[in-house]
Amino acid sequence: MRLHLITVGEPRLAYARAGWDEYEKRLRRYHKLQVTRVSGKTQTAESEAVRRAAGRAPLILLDPRGRQFTSEALSAYLDARAVGGTGELAFAIGGPEGHTDDLRAGAHALWSLGELTLPHDLAMVVLAEALYRAATISAGEPYHRG
Repeated sequence: MRLHLITVGEPRLAYARAGWDEYEKRLRRYHKLQVTRVSGKTQTAESEAVRRAAGRAPLILLDPRGRQFTSEALSAYLDARAVGGTGELAFAIGGPEGHTDDLRAGAHALWSLGELTLPHDLAMVVLAEALYRAATISAGEPYHRG
C-alpha cells in the first residue's frame, strides 16, 4: 500500500529531524511512501493545501478528536484497508491551529495520538514510528513486543 504523509512544515529540531529520517527510511521497507510538506499563512490555507495534496486518497487527519489505536489495532486497520482494495492512504498533521472543521468533516477518519498535546515536531516522529511499528506487526517481525 502507498502511504502519503502530509505535514504542515517539517521538523525543525535536530532530534525530530533525525527521528523522522530514521522512521521514514524504515517505513519505506514496507510501503511505498510519499511525503509532502505544505504551508499556509492561515489555518484555512493550510487545510486547503492538505486537501489538495491528498488528492483522491482517503484522508486520515491526526486530530485530538479522533480515534485512538493500539499498535495492534492500527496494524489491523491498515491491513483491512489494503485487503479492501485501498491502494493509498493519506495521513495529515496540521499546523499549530490544527485542521479546519471543513477539512475534518470531509476526512475519511480522524486519528488521535493520545490525550497529551504534542509539539508538532514530536507528533511527526510519533506518526512515522507508529506506522512503522504497525508495518512490522503485519509482517510478523519482532520489533513490537506487545
